[in-house]
Amino acid sequence: MAEHTIDIGSRRYRFDSLGALMAAATPRRSGDELAGIAAASAEERAAAQMALAELPLRRFLEEPLIPYEEDEITRLILDRHDRGAFAPVAGLSVGEFRNWLLSERADGESLARLAPGLTPEMVAAVSKLMRVQDLVLAARKCRVVTRFRNTIGLPGRLSTRLQPNHPTDDASGIAASILDGLLYASGDAVIGINPAGDNTGTVVTLLKMLDEIIARYEIPTQSCVLTHVTTAIEAIERGAPTDLVFQSIAGTEAANRGFGIDLALLREGREAALSLHRGTLGNNVMYFETGQGSALSADAHHGLDQQTLEARAYAVAREFEPLLVNTVVGFIGPEYLFDGKQIIRAGLEDHFCGKLLGVPMGCDICYTNHAEADQDDMDMLLTLLGAAGCHYIMGIPGSDDIMLNYQTTSFHDALYLRQVLGLRPAPEFEEWLETSGIYRHGHGIAFERELPARFQAVLGQAQADATGEEAAP
Repeated sequence: MAEHTIDIGSRRYRFDSLGALMAAATPRRSGDELAGIAAASAEERAAAQMALAELPLRRFLEEPLIPYEEDEITRLILDRHDRGAFAPVAGLSVGEFRNWLLSERADGESLARLAPGLTPEMVAAVSKLMRVQDLVLAARKCRVVTRFRNTIGLPGRLSTRLQPNHPTDDASGIAASILDGLLYASGDAVIGINPAGDNTGTVVTLLKMLDEIIARYEIPTQSCVLTHVTTAIEAIERGAPTDLVFQSIAGTEAANRGFGIDLALLREGREAALSLHRGTLGNNVMYFETGQGSALSADAHHGLDQQTLEARAYAVAREFEPLLVNTVVGFIGPEYLFDGKQIIRAGLEDHFCGKLLGVPMGCDICYTNHAEADQDDMDMLLTLLGAAGCHYIMGIPGSDDIMLNYQTTSFHDALYLRQVLGLRPAPEFEEWLETSGIYRHGHGIAFERELPARFQAVLGQAQADATGEEAAP
C-alpha cells in the first residue's frame, strides 16, 4: 500500500494507505472516532482533504481499499467497472472531479452516462471535499427512474413509503395505519411493513393482507414485508403474493455475511421475485436498506471509514436493479452518528453517492432518542433532501415508529415538503388519489373538508376492529 504525504508549512502529514487518507479526510463523525481511524485534529483533516483533492481518480482502480482476492464486493466493483463510461473523467483528480460535477457541463444526461464508470470509492472521495450545498446541487442533477406498478424518481416528484408497523403485527392496527397513510397521500413508493416477528407464516399473512388492500382499492403501488431474503424466498415458494424482496446490505463481504447474505443469495431472491411477474409497468423488484456504521458494528470494516463503506453498499444495490434503496441514516445510533449535524451531513452524503452511482435513492430521515438530535434537525435534513431531489422518504403516524422505537418522518412531513417545493406523488398514484377524492395537487388533502365516501365504511370497520366494537351502520 502506497504512503500519502502532504506538507503544510513546516509540518508533514503522512497517511500510511489510501484507506487511511480517506478516513482522515472524512468530516468528523463518532463512528470513525470509535474505530480509531478519524483525523486527530481539524488541521489533520484539512491536510488529508488537500492530499485527497490532488489524488487521480484512477488510483482507486489501481489500489483497491480491500484486496480483490479477499472481498466479493471489491471483485464486483472492479469487474463491473465500465472504462468507456469512465473515460470523460479518467484524467481528473478528485478535486478536479468535484469542480466538474458542480459545473454546467455535468448535466443529467452526462451523469447518467458516467455512472457505470464510477466506483463507490471515487464518489465517496469527492463527497469528502464537498460542502452541504455542493452535495445538494450535484445530487439534484441526477435522476434514476424505476418502475413496478408506478413510476418513481421523475423530476418534480416525491414519493413516500407508508410504514404501518405494529409491535405485535396486529392486522387491525396495521390496516388502520395504512388507511391513515393513504388518506394523507402516502404510500406511492411502497406500503412496507417491518414485521415484529420474522417467521414465514406471519410474513405470508401480512403479504396476503397487503395484496388484498391494494387489489380491492386498485391502488397503483407495491407492497413489501421487510423480512430476510431467505424468508421472502420461502414465502414465494408457499405462493405468497410478493411484490418486492427486501434486504439490508452493507459494503463488505464480511458485513453482508453478518446479515446472513452474499451476492449469490441476493440473485436468488431477485430471480424468485421476477418469476412471479407481478409488476405492471416494470421489473424493479428489489428493495434495499443501508446505513453508515453497519460494517463497523459487525466488526467487518477493514479499517475503513463508515461513509466509504456505505458507498460500497450502493455497488451491491446497483447490481440488482432495485426499485428502492434508502439509507436509514440515524437509526444505528449516536455511536456512529453522534448528533443532528452528523446525521444531516451523512444523509446528504449517502443520497449524493447513491445517485451518482445510478442508484434510486431515498432516505429514512431518522434518529434514536439517545442521539443528540431532535425533530428540528430532521426538518432541516428533510428540506435539504427535497431540494436535492430525493426520491422518497418514510411516512409513519406521528413520525414515531412504535415497533422499531425510533423517530422518523410523518405523513404530514411529506405534505409539507410537497407543498413548499411544489413536488407531487408518483403520477399513477396521484391520478388514483384524485380519482378517489383524497387529494388534488395544489389543493391538498380532501378529507380535511369531507372524508371520501368510499373510505368512510373502511375507516369505521378499522376502528371497530381495533376496539372490538361493532362498526356503525
